[in-house]
Amino acid sequence: MPMTRIKQDIEDKPIISIITVAFGAAKTIRNSLESVAGQTYANIEHIIVDGKSTDKTIEIIKSFPHVAHSISEPDRGMYDALNKGIAMATGDYIGTLNADDVLHNPEVIQNLVDEIEKDQKDVYFGDVRFVRKNDNLKTLRYYSSAKWRPEKFGKGYMPAHPSCYIRREMFEKFGNYKIDYHIAADYELLIRYLYTNGASYRYISRLMVDMLPGGRSNQNLRSRYILNKEIVRACCENGINTNMFKLSLKYFRKVFEFLPNKR
Repeated sequence: MPMTRIKQDIEDKPIISIITVAFGAAKTIRNSLESVAGQTYANIEHIIVDGKSTDKTIEIIKSFPHVAHSISEPDRGMYDALNKGIAMATGDYIGTLNADDVLHNPEVIQNLVDEIEKDQKDVYFGDVRFVRKNDNLKTLRYYSSAKWRPEKFGKGYMPAHPSCYIRREMFEKFGNYKIDYHIAADYELLIRYLYTNGASYRYISRLMVDMLPGGRSNQNLRSRYILNKEIVRACCENGINTNMFKLSLKYFRKVFEFLPNKR
């Protein structure tokens, strides 16, 4: 059953829009929905964009009264669906939560808002981890954004996108996700905002999202090749000099993400 939020005075508090894209997600989306419904921060606008699922995804979504908006219709891929969600969002900041991921704990959005109220940067991001299915206490890989800087885009590094919350005006000013990218539209968008247009940002030193392994960019060698080709393209389009060899070096450094972490 959906968790109950702790009541709070939300007058004059930022609205945080969270967009969840789903397709055939009946096995996982309940956990995602519960993680948003259980947040201690109440001023959340949860938007679900479903790609016309034929399983019980829609039925599960309808059982969660906290969902502000939901649609179910064919789309042209994940980034097209995200753009639909952005068009519906009314929040001050917009983030995403995949249908098979969960917010790490009930205080994630409250912690985010605490940071927003300090300085109102354009982009906020933190850390994410990959967890074993059916065992969220077991960390398989920890992705920290702590040492990320804009100059690292050319080396294949970006802030952990599932932890990113972006001021809504950024989408209006600099555009949405480019749907002709198959895997790396999030990478290109963050380059466009944080490097090309110099959006302000702050790293939040907290674990924000628990993710299941096996995303599209890591399914096999072919998907990784397509990812890196699109990263090269994104860098080129935004004035960053890089190449496939430079990007390949990141895989040697990634070994440190799999080392035991106390968090």
